Amino acid sequence: MPTQPRLVLASASPARAMLLRAAGVGFEVAPSQVDEEALTAALRPVVAVTDLVAHLARAKASDVAAGLAADNAVVVGCDSMLEFEGLAHGKPLTADAAAERWRRMRGRTGVLHTGHHVIRITDGVAAATAHAVVSTEVDFADISDAEVDAYVATGEPLHVAGAFTLDSKGSAFITGVRGDHANVVGLSLAGLRLLLQQVGVEWTDLWTADSQG
Repeated sequence: MPTQPRLVLASASPARAMLLRAAGVGFEVAPSQVDEEALTAALRPVVAVTDLVAHLARAKASDVAAGLAADNAVVVGCDSMLEFEGLAHGKPLTADAAAERWRRMRGRTGVLHTGHHVIRITDGVAAATAHAVVSTEVDFADISDAEVDAYVATGEPLHVAGAFTLDSKGSAFITGVRGDHANVVGLSLAGLRLLLQQVGVEWTDLWTADSQG
């Protein structure tokens, strides 16, 4: 059995892949086939936002782990949502929804929650799991109607949790972040390191040869 496990990211998110790559971590991408919209619709009325992202992260990791042919691997599932006005806000999907959301959020504060779920596969079976939700406060600039319309027209906010990004066009519209910056981008690197330790994997063992100099 190899000493270094395969790290498998159960997500097609370019932002999450970018974070891992920038941190020098070697990984593979295997997007889950979980129907996020259906699962969210079923759970949203009855659970807190933190429970919702935790459940979705677990579902994604479990889906990928179930179909993974591996003797030594770690699957990482994540899900992010913005809590604003006590409600969960995922991807708006339409321009009208994104614009309406920004007109309510501007000049105010929300909390971005990201659920993380890790499954360690040893000898072909799920040998250990760990999970956590990391939460970060985000302050939104009081942008104009013209700025809202221009941002929505780019298409960027339609397909990201909370209708904003911290690492692209939306970054100029964020005036403050209290907590884990990477968590807002897509996943908490510091939180993931601790979860990996819980399933017997050291973060430094995942560094690629190039990242070690």
